[in-house]
Amino acid sequence: LLIVSGAFWVATYDLIIKHRFQEKTFGIPIVALYANISWEFIFSFIHPHPAPQRYVNITWCLFDGVILFQFLHFGKASFGQYLPETLFYPTFVLTLVLAFGAVLFVTYEFKDWYGRYAAFGQNFMMSVLFVDMLIRRGDVSGQSVYIALFKMVGSLLMSILFCRRNPSSYLLNFLYVSILIFDVIYVI
Repeated sequence: LLIVSGAFWVATYDLIIKHRFQEKTFGIPIVALYANISWEFIFSFIHPHPAPQRYVNITWCLFDGVILFQFLHFGKASFGQYLPETLFYPTFVLTLVLAFGAVLFVTYEFKDWYGRYAAFGQNFMMSVLFVDMLIRRGDVSGQSVYIALFKMVGSLLMSILFCRRNPSSYLLNFLYVSILIFDVIYVI
């Protein structure tokens, strides 16, 4: 489940990157990207998971690096109506630092060296933000049904794996179901 779920997420990232270069827009909600790259860096290099998950995390981190580049390259135009151009990069740095701190301190607070709470919390946030991004844009630019399906399947498989490992966690079980609900909405 771990490897297959990781493969679906790699496919999701790959499609996001390909669509973004073609459409010259960013394809992942930026707050979700900040949380993802923070989680992947923390659990690849600061509190590394054992293999094979560590290699999956590093792969995701590299993909997120490309997506981050795309955001820095194409994102300024998207945020121009909300944010003065001179504040784009300072806001980017500040928000990335805060996201990193949030993921790191959730890890320390819950003593969750597997990163479950941060991972599923940010996956839920991402699921909600993908739907929000679709609604705000009013079209499917930067998106595809395959991105939505691969994200849903990757998240569902990971939820099944962690539910089997930790069946009594009320919070995690709530997050698994919530992620699936919003992923289905996103696909539809």
